[in-house]
Amino acid sequence: MSKFETRLIKYSDKNFRKKFDNLISDEKNSNDEVSFTVSKIIQKIRKNGDDDLNYYVSKFDKINVNKIKELLISKNTLKNAYDGLGKDQKKALNIAAERIKKFHKYQIPKSLNYTDNIKVKLGLTYTPIDSAGFYVPGGKAIYPSSVLMNAIPALVAGVKRRVLVSPISDLKKASIVLAAAHVANVTEFICMGGAHAVAALAYGTKTILPVDKIVGPGNAYVAEAKRQVFGKVGIDSIAGPSEVLIVCDETANPNHVAIDLLSQAEHDELAQAILITTSKDIARKVKLAVETFLTEIPRSKIASTSWYNFGAIILVENLN
Repeated sequence: MSKFETRLIKYSDKNFRKKFDNLISDEKNSNDEVSFTVSKIIQKIRKNGDDDLNYYVSKFDKINVNKIKELLISKNTLKNAYDGLGKDQKKALNIAAERIKKFHKYQIPKSLNYTDNIKVKLGLTYTPIDSAGFYVPGGKAIYPSSVLMNAIPALVAGVKRRVLVSPISDLKKASIVLAAAHVANVTEFICMGGAHAVAALAYGTKTILPVDKIVGPGNAYVAEAKRQVFGKVGIDSIAGPSEVLIVCDETANPNHVAIDLLSQAEHDELAQAILITTSKDIARKVKLAVETFLTEIPRSKIASTSWYNFGAIILVENLN
């Protein structure tokens, strides 16, 4: 694909299957490359610990420190970030935190004990794991919601050690993430991200103790790292990069469709956004809308890379 050409595939074309396979192949080739890179990073962290972790933090997170300990953010810093927020932001964080906490309290399973008819004592006991790691994206954007949604359920469950990692290089710009970590009462906050952060949480280093489970969203490298360390640690799911498939007819609003496509494309260069439509007019208008919005949105560079490399509009004859 040309760097600045929207991929349009018509089902009626004789070479539709080849074009469609190329669309899927582009993503698969990208995934194979990601898998190889992640595997190499994990092996380096397992073998060399803090030394290689420091190297990757500098290379990918653009955070330069002499020792890994310098990446740990104190609880006082988290509290000061919260204290420095405006009244409305504090209120929003606290309301969200309380609602999340209340919901997850209902999810706590109840242990059971009973004696059966032949006087055998039976039971099922639930106990929280000792430690959990929360991955919160922070390289391209900040997500205080990810802090609350990951850390609070662990707090409610009774997990003792709750470690948050996020590739934040500017604490001031990311103050609301630090504040959210204070509200969620994390026990450790470490400024690092990517596959190397997942590897450090899974296998541990001289400075960072390993955790029992890693949860939270991330880009393709984070998702692949979670997949590769699964078994050594527990994970929630392999989520990322973002994907969206929209199916519509001629009644759709082309601007709304374009916005929905780009809301996923702007997350990551490897995200994939696809539209399937029965309408030539909608296909044309969405193409124009996407290309127009790409010149206007703040995260244009990321969204453009995603859209032109992995996005597509597929024109079909009918919804069946």
